[in-house]
Order: sequence, then C-alpha cells, then structure tokens
Amino acid sequence: MVNILVQWMMTGILALLHPFYVSVIEINHNAKDATVEVSVRIFAEDLEKTLQKYTSTKLDILKPADNAFLEKQIGTYLTRTIRLKINGQPVTLHYLGHEIQKESVWSYLEVPKTTDVKKLEIDCTLLYDFEKLQSNLIHVKARNSDKSYKLDYPKNYAAFEF
Repeated sequence: MVNILVQWMMTGILALLHPFYVSVIEINHNAKDATVEVSVRIFAEDLEKTLQKYTSTKLDILKPADNAFLEKQIGTYLTRTIRLKINGQPVTLHYLGHEIQKESVWSYLEVPKTTDVKKLEIDCTLLYDFEKLQSNLIHVKARNSDKSYKLDYPKNYAAFEF
C-alpha cells in the first residue's frame, strides 16, 4: 500500500516538474449539412500566454474584460496556425466561437459548402510559437471512417485519405 502511494506521489511530482503540452483538433465532415466542423481543445493557460505575445492588451481568457476582443484574438490565431486543404483545394476556416470547460478552451470553426471529403490535408503550427514540446493530436472523421495522427514540433503536416 505504501509503495503504491509513493509511486503516485512521485508521478504527481514528475508531472509538475515536467508538464506536457498538447492540443486536440477534431475535424468532422458533416455530410448532411455539407460542412466540415473543426473543434480545437487547448489548455487555457497555454492559449492565453500564446495570445499575449501578439497584443499589448492584457488578456484573461477565463474572465475577459472585452469578450469581443478576445474572440477576435482567438479566431485570428487559430485561422493563422491551422490551415486545411480539402480534395487538394485550400479552404477558409470560419471561426464560430469558444467555450471554457474546466482548464481547457474549446474553440469551434467550420468550412461551409463541403459536400464530400476524399482527402484532407492539415498544416498545423498551433502553439509551436509557445512551446517546442508541443504535440497536436488530430482526429478526422469523413466517409464513415475515423483517422488520427499526432504532430510533434516541428512537424506540421498531415494528410488523410478516405
């Protein structure tokens, strides 16, 4: 019993001394609505520190003084660091908004008028300007198939064929 407790305590201490940097990007082709829906989960603290690099205005993601300004900062950052090609053609991501869930920020984007996805390419540098240990987990659903890939800094490209 004591051995298990010591192992858990050591694991907790090591986690504090060596944090991990990860985001999750979920991309889903909604054939019914002819859209590609993108959800991005990032730790709030990591996103806040990254966005702060690009503005002199003090940001607080959990309690924003100016929510419209924060939305614009998040949307601009995400559309600059996540770029998609669908069926070989670059597409424009439209930022829809974000929500806070515990210590994470879920942000939502979409690509309208997408009737079919045979190939999806992603160029993702999300949070690479914050931390060199960053990993971005990408999950894609299209044509009744699920595929995943992990991008570790500095790798930023992945392609999925369906």
